Formats: sequence, C-alpha cells, structure tokens
Amino acid sequence: MGLLTVDGVVAGYGAADEILKGVELTVEPGETVSVIGPNGAGKSTLLKVIAGLLVPHRGTVRLYDRPIHGLRPRDVSALGVAFVPQEQNIFPTMSVRENLEMGGYLEPARARARIEAIFARFPQLAEKRRHAARTLSGGQRQILAMAMALMVEPVVLLLDEPSAGLAPLAAERLFETIAGIQREGVAIVIVEQNARQALAIAQRGYILVDGRNSRTGPAAELAADPDVRRIFLGS
Repeated sequence: MGLLTVDGVVAGYGAADEILKGVELTVEPGETVSVIGPNGAGKSTLLKVIAGLLVPHRGTVRLYDRPIHGLRPRDVSALGVAFVPQEQNIFPTMSVRENLEMGGYLEPARARARIEAIFARFPQLAEKRRHAARTLSGGQRQILAMAMALMVEPVVLLLDEPSAGLAPLAAERLFETIAGIQREGVAIVIVEQNARQALAIAQRGYILVDGRNSRTGPAAELAADPDVRRIFLGS
C-alpha cells in the first residue's frame, strides 16, 4: 500500500460523464510520479479527484490507507494533499507575501514561520516579497503557486501543467525547482504536456489514454521506450 493510492476511479463532470474509466495510480512516500498522455486523456481530471474537487462515481482514493474521496478540498488539504492548478493559481493583485499568507490559511498561527522558511527556500520570492504577484515573470508565478501549496507542509503535491506557457529556459528552471522539492521529501504527482522533462525528474510514470491506464513503469524505462518516444516525446 503506497502513500497515495487511486483504485478503479471512474469520474466525470456529470452523472453520465465518464472521463476516467477505472484509473489506477500509486504514489510512494517522497517519490515523483509523472502522468502523461494525449489531450483529453483525463490527466487533469485525475488530479481534481485526488484533490477533492471532483467526487468519483466509483472507485477509491486513499492517503495512508485512509479514504479521502468525497472529502471537501479543504479537508483533503488539511490531511497533506496540496493541489496547484494550471490557471488562476495565485492572487495577482496581492503581494507575494500576502499570497503566502493565503496559502497558510489553514494554520494562521504558524504562517509567519512558514513564510520565512519559504523565503529562505526561494530567494527569488524573498526579493519580491512586497511586489504584486502580477509583476512576477511566468516562471516566478509558478514558483509562487507551488510555494503557496507548500505552506500547508504537504506530504503530496499535485501539479497540473506547471510549465504551460513558459519559455524553455524558464521551464527548465521550474523543473529543477520541482526536483528540489521532491528531494526534500515531498511526494509529487505531476501532469505535464512536456513529457520528456516530466519523465526526467520522475521515478515512475503513468500513461493515460482515453481515461484508462495504458502503460506504467519506471520513468527512465518509459522515456527510453521507442514507442513512447515516438508517440509522446516527439522523437
């Protein structure tokens, strides 16, 4: 039994809508799992189910073998599962520090200490602490969004397309940051169109196709597989 397990999840955005058709996923403590696949495969839907934003029609989601499917997103977050959506993941008119304060809303008494720890971990945010979040670069905004999620000291961090819209250099730096977070002991599930980079920082990978598990295995083996390279990595 892993840290996080998804077992036979069927889910969609309506009673008769089945985007996920029995998906399985396991995340071990402190590992990065990359979820790749074509558009419409259900990757982002899977993260929303885990985060509590979407209740599955069937199947289970367990954290430390405790069922968490059906809990409110706030309660899922309080248990240590933090979700960073692709869009609208920061408060653009608030300062960087105020964004972090919002990220620490579950435990306001500990927010000050956590913010200082975040600034020590991400000096680029510390330099901009009084600046409005909208003034940050695209890469800095994504780091701020992840830093907000880290305010709850999660055991699992869910990342939905973190490199979307970033220039190649900014994306490379972002993936380095994600790898650094994993080395500090936080398990990560990353959904990413940049499959090559996502597999490069992951220990295991899952390929979803049409809402179902297609392939899974060590990330390095998937990245080296000729069929995976041809279909998903563009080589």
